[in-house]
Amino acid sequence: MDGKENSLVYDTLIIGGGPAGATAGIYAARAGLKAAILDRGLTSGALAITRKIANYPGIEGEISGADLLLTMRRQAEQFGVVFIDDKAIGTDLKSEPKLVFGNLSTYQARTVVVATGSMGRSNLVKGEAELLGKGVSYCAICDGAFFKNKTVFVAGSSDEAVDEALYLANIVEQVYLLCPTPELRASKKLVLDLQSRSNIKLVLGAALKQIYGSDRVEGVKYLVRGEGEKDLQASGAFLYLQGGVPITDFLVGQLDLSPEGCILVDREYQTTIPGVFAVGDVLCSHIKQAVIAAADGAIAGIAAQKYITGKKQMGFDWSK
Repeated sequence: MDGKENSLVYDTLIIGGGPAGATAGIYAARAGLKAAILDRGLTSGALAITRKIANYPGIEGEISGADLLLTMRRQAEQFGVVFIDDKAIGTDLKSEPKLVFGNLSTYQARTVVVATGSMGRSNLVKGEAELLGKGVSYCAICDGAFFKNKTVFVAGSSDEAVDEALYLANIVEQVYLLCPTPELRASKKLVLDLQSRSNIKLVLGAALKQIYGSDRVEGVKYLVRGEGEKDLQASGAFLYLQGGVPITDFLVGQLDLSPEGCILVDREYQTTIPGVFAVGDVLCSHIKQAVIAAADGAIAGIAAQKYITGKKQMGFDWSK
């Protein structure tokens, strides 16, 4: 795996910083655990792209999903949770301590909470699988250097997509950011940075149809509503698109899944591997509401502390 091993061993490492992951971090940290959350940006999950929420307990009136999530993250940080800007690309969940491999480093933890949500992709773009490793990549930091002074495209609309486009702009000659939605879903700071880069061209409403090339990426065909199909010649394709299935690829088959691809857990959200928990939209039985995801995270955070201390029952402290 890429990256250097981090010698720090966390009590709990949470993969995903949405409402389930952030709440798991809050409860784990308040229980005295050294907790960290591995996450790739505020707009990577379903809550952050929700424009209006009017039914979250304790919040009067309407609030955007991004603002609600930012409040949760600030609260988690106040309790001592560390947020790590990295993406999980692999795991060894049966080792002691458990290992999570990221693009930038390898992380060690006594317990792991999977909270990666359900915005993974089931349908690949035509040519994506055939050209994977031949110009198609999911990691600019890993592969960007191969495209020095060339033209590449990035596909996506989230913080992660914009951040990767900005990184590539320091290496390549030209970056085309093909955004599938009518507007970017990234933070204002990242969008302003993007707009200041002369070698990044933003194309809104671009639906990818095909990545083509004989034995290397040579270009991409995409549709823009009202403009028809367009062809862009490029040497590299960096994909950060979102779908509607649980994100579990980084688990490399170590956890039991349902036929729908969701992680199986017990009543304390522990998976088939002791000390590994899963919460939120990666669960098939989950009703997709932020408050329910947060409740999952609270139970998992308490259960992680119970696992580490060897307690037989969960403890409850309303003052926390």
